[in-house]
Amino acid sequence: MKNPLLFCLAVGLCFSLSTQAQQHRLNFEQTQDRTPSLTKNLAKVTGWSDETHYIENDDKAHQLYAVDINSGTRTPYTPPPKSDVEVMVKDSDVYIQYGKAAPKRLTNNPEEEKNPTLSPDGKYVAFTRKNDLYAVDILTGKEIRYTTDATDVIYNGYSSWVYFEEILGRPTKYKAFWWAPDSKHLAFMRFDDTKVPMFPINGSTGQHGYVEKTRYPKAGDPNPEVKIGFVPSAGGAIVWADFNEKDDQYFGTPYWSYDGSNMMVQWMNRGQDNLKFYAVKPETGAKKEIYDEKQSSWVDLDYDGRITYLQDKKHYILKSDKTGWAHYYLYTLDGKLVNPLTSGKWQVTNLVQVDEKNKIIYFMARKEASTTTDLYRVNYNGKALKRLTFGDYTHQVEMSPSGEKFITTYSNVSTPSKRALVDNNGTIIKEIADSKSANFASFNIGKTEMITIPTDDGYNLPAVITYPVDFDATKQYPVVFSMYGGPNAGTVKNTWKEISAQWWANEGIIQIAVDHRASGQFGKEGVALMHRNLSKWEMKDYITAAKWLKAKPWVNKNKLLITGHSYGGYMTAMALTYGADYFDYGYCGAPVTSWELYDTVYAERFMDTPQENPEGYKNASVLTYTNQYKGLLRIMHGDMDDNVHMQNTIQLINKLEDENKHFELMIYPGGRHGWTSKKDKHDWTSTKDKHDFTERARFYYNNLLDKPAPAEVLK
Repeated sequence: MKNPLLFCLAVGLCFSLSTQAQQHRLNFEQTQDRTPSLTKNLAKVTGWSDETHYIENDDKAHQLYAVDINSGTRTPYTPPPKSDVEVMVKDSDVYIQYGKAAPKRLTNNPEEEKNPTLSPDGKYVAFTRKNDLYAVDILTGKEIRYTTDATDVIYNGYSSWVYFEEILGRPTKYKAFWWAPDSKHLAFMRFDDTKVPMFPINGSTGQHGYVEKTRYPKAGDPNPEVKIGFVPSAGGAIVWADFNEKDDQYFGTPYWSYDGSNMMVQWMNRGQDNLKFYAVKPETGAKKEIYDEKQSSWVDLDYDGRITYLQDKKHYILKSDKTGWAHYYLYTLDGKLVNPLTSGKWQVTNLVQVDEKNKIIYFMARKEASTTTDLYRVNYNGKALKRLTFGDYTHQVEMSPSGEKFITTYSNVSTPSKRALVDNNGTIIKEIADSKSANFASFNIGKTEMITIPTDDGYNLPAVITYPVDFDATKQYPVVFSMYGGPNAGTVKNTWKEISAQWWANEGIIQIAVDHRASGQFGKEGVALMHRNLSKWEMKDYITAAKWLKAKPWVNKNKLLITGHSYGGYMTAMALTYGADYFDYGYCGAPVTSWELYDTVYAERFMDTPQENPEGYKNASVLTYTNQYKGLLRIMHGDMDDNVHMQNTIQLINKLEDENKHFELMIYPGGRHGWTSKKDKHDWTSTKDKHDFTERARFYYNNLLDKPAPAEVLK
């Protein structure tokens, strides 16, 4: 044949052959984002400066830019200060700075002040010192001491550890006080850890080491006794909210009303299946119940914007999963339900904006698919629900100040991130940016796709899988199965994946993530199945996925590795013990190995106490199944982990040693629950970052690929 190209066209093969001839694989530097490759960086959209300019945060340039929606012109942007007043701690003392004036020192004390917070009227700065609550009158310089009874186990305005970790949240930096909007009162929590057991964490630096002593309540232990107090800003007698601190109870983050006349206090019983809201008067401490929710499994406190007060000072929007699916409800301030705003077997995720004038709310939800998020709007009466985003994508949106338009950054597993400007009717005004590089098509990459794995009892488990480059179904490949596995904490999303996966695709490894039935993909209906039996359904579904994989002719039946950190570390350890017939290798970080070793709030939310549920704790413990261990498990733990104590790993390896089992152990000295500190992927800022990465690489190469790791990966 004189023209093979024409023949190729005739049989429909020319394009693929021609393309393959031009394609090449990503090198290691490209897969680590060190040199240009498949995609270009899209700066993160963080908000709007005005109606015609959105704000981009360019991490690489360390600069904010205001981008004109019409011309696309980027100009450096400096956000206006929230106030021309800034308070700070400097050399353990509190300072205040007005505009560009020199900072003014407000305190002079050898003890460190913590969490200085300016009152809304600008007259006071409150802070804690040695676990007592203080303020300074800025005009007079007078120091006001609100509390006087602090000790090493009594804290006023400063959080007990379990509240910091599980209720108020780590971003609070232990702060547990709140100014009233009218600045007339300061509310605070008082914690008494007297009955909470102390857990020692041993530091190994220096000749003699040292001990960190943390009051850490493990499952079934006494919790801190908590009181909520109100004190006039100028000082005076403390008024205590009308709760009995001796009751076994929890208090969530409180909310002041707009005018400071009431504080809404979240109360929950120790069993965490009954949530109540109370309106409390700061002058008297008297409380009035305004909301009561019970569930047979558990109810969550406000961790993620559960309550949004409206500016009409008459209503709030509540997020609740009491029907088995997370939805929004409109309530009056006195706790009367006006109507549900959303309903159905799908989940809202976060409230984006409320248009009070037109009585419309804008929110994100997982409605089209549990693995994607979209923007919707709905009227206050729960009618006229409309999807505003488009396509089979996961969207991240930022609405303009007026709510008339929004920026969406969207992607799926086969489409790198793109950006568009859209109006509030869902009409695309213009495409703004595309992260796909100009030579995207020249790279030969491993295909990533969304799949589902069926269970024998009717669930279709969402999964995302990346195949090796030049995948050949007649060959067999090792598999890396990554997961987290915790309740309502799924990791499978239909988004563009990190390019680092392409290195392992180059090397011939299949990579998969699978979400179980209680991951949140099936609503609270699915999550609630975990009540009193952590690990049961996760392991059933992960074993189903393992069987599904090993039934495929293209999977190496002896090379299935599972990996995860924290709860994922727990799942990995369970997989190599309870599930050892189905998993061959495990790479396990900071695992909980038995739930009585973890804190009260988290462990008991799902398991109740060990006294109430001894069989459940036994069945959920890795230690119960160590006699079934086989394969090879690598365990990693930071010796200063104050969250999942290294005690968990010590008890596991003690049992494995007693049973003469072979395993590997990696300790990170000084490491907390996470021991890495890198800001950009593989831009090493500590030797532990590099070690963590290279050791994982060695493990994969030695055990899955049966060859040494190449120098370029280890350098």
